[in-house]
Amino acid sequence: MGWRSDSNGNGRELRVYEHGKDGSSAYMRFDRLLGIWNAEGREIGELAIDEIASDDEGGLRMSGSSELYEAEAVWRAAPDDPSVYDVTLRFVYKGDAPGEFGLTFGCELIGPGRPDWMIPGAFYKENRFEKNLRMYPRYDYRGGKHSEMVSDYWSFRSDRAALPAVFAWNDEACGALCTDEMSELGLTGIGFRGNEEGTSIWLDYPYREEPVTFVGDALPRPADIVCARFQPGRQVMLKMNVYAAGSDPHAYNPFVRRMYRLHGAEHELNPWMGLEEAAELTAHGLYTWHYNSEEGILNETAAFDREFNNNVKGMGDRPHMHVGWVSGAPYAYALLAYGRKKGIAAYAEAGAAVLDKIAGGVSPSGIFWASWVAGKGWTAGWNPKSDWLQARTIAEATLFMTKALTFEREQGTAHPDWEEAVLSNLNFAASHQREDGNFGSYYNCQSGTVEEWDGAGGMLWISALLAGAAYFGEERFSEAAVRAGSYYEKFIKDEYIYGAPEDVHLTPTSEDAYNAVASYVHLYEFDGNPEWLRLASSAADWMMTFRWTYNLQFPRHSMLAQYDFRSRGADQASTSNQHLHNYGLFCVPEMLRLWTYTKDDYYLDRTRDHIACFLQFIAREDGDFNAYKGMVTERFYNTNCFQPKGMMLTLSHSWCIGLILYAAQEAQAYAGALRL
Repeated sequence: MGWRSDSNGNGRELRVYEHGKDGSSAYMRFDRLLGIWNAEGREIGELAIDEIASDDEGGLRMSGSSELYEAEAVWRAAPDDPSVYDVTLRFVYKGDAPGEFGLTFGCELIGPGRPDWMIPGAFYKENRFEKNLRMYPRYDYRGGKHSEMVSDYWSFRSDRAALPAVFAWNDEACGALCTDEMSELGLTGIGFRGNEEGTSIWLDYPYREEPVTFVGDALPRPADIVCARFQPGRQVMLKMNVYAAGSDPHAYNPFVRRMYRLHGAEHELNPWMGLEEAAELTAHGLYTWHYNSEEGILNETAAFDREFNNNVKGMGDRPHMHVGWVSGAPYAYALLAYGRKKGIAAYAEAGAAVLDKIAGGVSPSGIFWASWVAGKGWTAGWNPKSDWLQARTIAEATLFMTKALTFEREQGTAHPDWEEAVLSNLNFAASHQREDGNFGSYYNCQSGTVEEWDGAGGMLWISALLAGAAYFGEERFSEAAVRAGSYYEKFIKDEYIYGAPEDVHLTPTSEDAYNAVASYVHLYEFDGNPEWLRLASSAADWMMTFRWTYNLQFPRHSMLAQYDFRSRGADQASTSNQHLHNYGLFCVPEMLRLWTYTKDDYYLDRTRDHIACFLQFIAREDGDFNAYKGMVTERFYNTNCFQPKGMMLTLSHSWCIGLILYAAQEAQAYAGALRL
């Protein structure tokens, strides 16, 4: 990555990765060493670059000083990546009296075109469409109403990000800055701005959250600005990374991989147990705390505090069941399979009973109802409208019902009612598919009319249809899946997959990435088309932007700190639901097969991380972290969203238990490679 210095009105400026085409030019411009801001977030000064010079080690030094401050930044070209500089910045406060302020290290991305953004796990492109029905931070080049969480600039705490980095793209280049979650000045921050005046990205020491703070609901909170206290003569050392590449939307991938390698060397995993013990405990937990034999469902939640649950008439235990996603078929199948393999009849009978219940819940439209609710019966789920059914939930239920049918056939057991229900769903998907391959995202529960075509919510029909084609010998289903593969690839190529979960309408989520990986691995396995494998790999790379590369530093007295929870390998749920979750276990078998097809150890390593992360906090006995044996929480709080950082949700969720049970069984064949 080349550089050169130039003069400006205040001193020197540094240009990194300067290149151009068609007579234009694109580069990262650093026109000052640091910005200095106060407790109101107002800039009170800056430290200009007085000198830039190359050094004997192939890097450069830039320095500057004023009456109150001085700093020197040493840039080292990364030996493993010519697109990266590793920067060490030393700052000295020379004032006579103590001062409270913060520091910003940043640059402009020069070049044509409006910018796109990525903060891994926390912000993607505009992040929220104008028509989105859920409120959370949105970028708008034109500005916007901060009261509606819309702005042309944003600053965030670094602990919102799976990798504390901010990427910006224009038509000719990509530039990124990265730092650690913590520095000598405390929790760090990352930010960006893009409007008619230009495009800029930065790192804050300590963090700022502006223009408003998002805490998980639709009401924005005031800006959160933290300053450090500097005594006269105080010196600090800050570390950051600078990355530049071309304008390919996938340009983030080499840098994410590099930072993962570095973080992996210093942030260790800490699984509490192996796969077999995890499967034994979660099978017990799913059956004991979530199986509702009276209704034939898996209760979606079970309260850690059983005394509290009794005092609130059992409402800590939610007697509701989605057919896929947050309960239902995937986890019933996992319990059924475990019970059959281990000879535990009660588990197998419970799994089969839940699948019987789901098979009996076909809506007038011909597809499954989304959820069963005590006192109401079958309902449409948590969708934008009460008569809409969401494609992903239904497709996932169909996929795992088909997996269960295949498994039971191998055991010599037939389930005609399951077959009838699955066929109804598969026929619906194939017959409602648009000519271009789109399945739609939301359907009317009565008529089956497609109510919403936008998004990738229907992508998982690919996997369901391929499984159905294999089970029923129906070529029409596989043909529909291949057409869909050609349609949904645009979301992967755009690096913006959205629409999977019911409750975050048209939002980019880690769950969209899981569905893409599974669907395109299954397509590759169906016909061997190398393009499907390339798309599966690309989707896996995007998925890894939601996956933590490092271990968060939790507040000392928090539950997660006291139990030494290691966040490396955890996934952010979505840009809207900012908490750590284990839903990536859904595609563990596909990720492991992707590794075998590509021979790319990155996929094995990061899948190992995810499994290892969630071999923590499975209750080993009654009372373990105030839960009961086999319980697993849904949420680990990584930042100031929903709950304070370091807390965990004190509800056990059937999907969180069920996915560990599923993944632990599926990963056994790879136990030697996973080294857990």
